[in-house]
Amino acid sequence: MFVQRLLQMARSSWVWVWVGLAFLAACGGQPRIEVEVERFDMGDMVNGAVVTRELEIRNTGTADLVIQQVTTSCSCTTAEVEPMVIPPGGTGRLRITFDSGAHGPSLQGTLIRQVFLSTNDPERPEVVVEFSANVLVPAPAEDSG
Repeated sequence: MFVQRLLQMARSSWVWVWVGLAFLAACGGQPRIEVEVERFDMGDMVNGAVVTRELEIRNTGTADLVIQQVTTSCSCTTAEVEPMVIPPGGTGRLRITFDSGAHGPSLQGTLIRQVFLSTNDPERPEVVVEFSANVLVPAPAEDSG
């Protein structure tokens, strides 16, 4: 009798272990995006300069972080993320390239541009990284004659 009761308890314990594991698997974790900086200054640059800046992206969550889409506010800026799927505790790189001459040689002054990251982070489905740059007019070419 005692042995049968012990076997019955052991079987039901395993059932609860499997139920618990199934519940945890169904609930899963959540990704959480953190970007090294979300606002920065690229500084002064002569019109026509192309400048690239790389930022670290971290997944501090407990499920894979998926970068679903990367877009920018202007065609003078390109951006890409590698890898597009970042495991829990992992890191990726956001590479932003700004072409200060994309709007023609007469453009000057401070510009502000954005990069938009669409993610599967339920707390932050869209992250905006914003930067500024001060575009300077190139110095006139010296006459060598």
